[in-house]
Amino acid sequence: MFDIGFWELLLIMVIGLVVLGPERLPTAIRTVRNWVRNVKSFSQNVQSELKEELRVHELHENLKKAEQANMENLAPDVAKSVAELKEAADMVNRPYADKSDSNKSSQSTEKQD
Repeated sequence: MFDIGFWELLLIMVIGLVVLGPERLPTAIRTVRNWVRNVKSFSQNVQSELKEELRVHELHENLKKAEQANMENLAPDVAKSVAELKEAADMVNRPYADKSDSNKSSQSTEKQD
């Protein structure tokens, strides 16, 4: 990524040792390591969010195609996207249905007591 070789790293370490001294050098290395780790984590999060947004956009486009075709004689990829959207909608609605079913069953047991 930065195209830094062994000798360049060795030179940076020697300069760091001379400038910071042996007492503060480990702390500086840990700090830089944490910065790099945070930047990598941030970039991975951004990348995953972009991939998810692209997937949602593709599903949305396929849904528009399916609506234009009146949901008949769909291409396999469009039909798969519609099925994924239906499954996602069911998963969103299912927790509420489960809660209402459990509330009804608990209310009916309370009435019987």
